[in-house]
Amino acid sequence: MPRRRKGRKRVDIVKMENESNLQVTFSKRRAGLFKKASELCTLCGAEIAIVVFSPGKANKVYSFGHPSVELLVDRFLGRDLPPPNNESRHNHLLMNHQNAVLRELNKEVMNMEEILQMEKACGESILEVRRRANGGWWEAPINALNL
Repeated sequence: MPRRRKGRKRVDIVKMENESNLQVTFSKRRAGLFKKASELCTLCGAEIAIVVFSPGKANKVYSFGHPSVELLVDRFLGRDLPPPNNESRHNHLLMNHQNAVLRELNKEVMNMEEILQMEKACGESILEVRRRANGGWWEAPINALNL
């Protein structure tokens, strides 16, 4: 009789009381949020800035920005950008080059994450085969083996 898996369960959206569970969930959700933001930048060319404060005692700040958090915050707050000059064209070309490099690096990270997921799935399938075998003849004591 095949075993049934429960699958994902629905999680109520309320603040967690357990401090260690809270920190683990924060770390996982933060990584997922930054990954989605990176994918959105790569796929759509969007400019995104995310600033997150950890809920723990250290109250650390984590940020993700494309092309940079500072540039996007300055634009959002309406701060004056440096006045245009002859170097403006050069700076614009530099920024375009940096954006292209960032897009390539984001694509490479996404590819590496896909490879990592495939390798994890392969490792889990190997562990499942080992579990089903309940250990093989090669794990038996030598004295217990016959010809």
